[in-house]
Amino acid sequence: MNKLLLLATSLISLTIQSRGATHPPKEIAHVKQAATFNDSLKKANPKEGFKNLFENSTSTGIHISKLNPKAISFVQDYMEDNNARLTKMKSWGKPYFDLYEEILSQHGLPVELKYLSVIESDLKSSAVSWVGAVGPWQFMPATARLLGLKVTKKKDERTDYRKSTHAAAKYLNQLFNIYQDWLLVIAAYNGGPGNVNAAIRKSGSRNFWDLQYHLPAESRKHVKKFIATHYIMEGEGGLTTLTKKETENLVTTTPLSTDPTLSLLPISGKYTALAISGAIQMNITDFNGLNPNFDKAIASNGTYELRLPADKMVAFHAAKTLILEESIKMMLSTAGK
Repeated sequence: MNKLLLLATSLISLTIQSRGATHPPKEIAHVKQAATFNDSLKKANPKEGFKNLFENSTSTGIHISKLNPKAISFVQDYMEDNNARLTKMKSWGKPYFDLYEEILSQHGLPVELKYLSVIESDLKSSAVSWVGAVGPWQFMPATARLLGLKVTKKKDERTDYRKSTHAAAKYLNQLFNIYQDWLLVIAAYNGGPGNVNAAIRKSGSRNFWDLQYHLPAESRKHVKKFIATHYIMEGEGGLTTLTKKETENLVTTTPLSTDPTLSLLPISGKYTALAISGAIQMNITDFNGLNPNFDKAIASNGTYELRLPADKMVAFHAAKTLILEESIKMMLSTAGK
């Protein structure tokens, strides 16, 4: 891994343990698929799309040019210790990841947040922490109930993959609305907003790398585990592994490309990203990359300039009515969760 460290150092000059419990206090509450930065950098919205954001891969197969220098050592060590285990999980965990992607997309969240469940519980519904957090998303009883899960002697919905993932999505959205920064969201998910707010006050900063040592050690490591897991699973990082400032710099300094293979179509109606991508047989992450923040934008504005590859746009036109019907069904289903 020394090669990784040496290469990371040169690239940066060009650009930029078992978990505990989730126990928050009462305050629970790209863009085209662009690419002209060093011929390979692509931009994305912070809540959408998280692939192909980095320069050409290194000899190790890892895209590291946007890995924060303060994360390199931890990611390097974590990869050495966990690469084999997590690589196997890509295969056996696929059914769980597919479910997570479906639900996270319904809630307008980046699907790569599925990796949070990996560091929370290793995808195990039976996981129980030493302080009583339960399930694949490791909720404490009080938090689970606030998020609409039943926790009784006879029934504990924290162990239900589908219901607990809907609850986790709600909580992640609440946290993002507070911090607008995914690293702080991960820290708050682990240790609670109170600890993150205290760290912000003590450090005078909202940058994770500046305030990290004012956080509990477990929460600090939790964020770094998420970054490292993202690298192992994706072969690269993403905008969920950057601070808000790094994300803004990436988005504002990357020019839009003019891709002649893309078709643009103004649309209106209650469409959802998941319904469209499913009907035209397009990967949801690729769809989100071309159509950032689609669900929330069309819900608030009523219109959207849809961007799709030409062949996929033909498929959209052919199935437009059915897609709209399916979108409405999905929204009604989600509203009832």
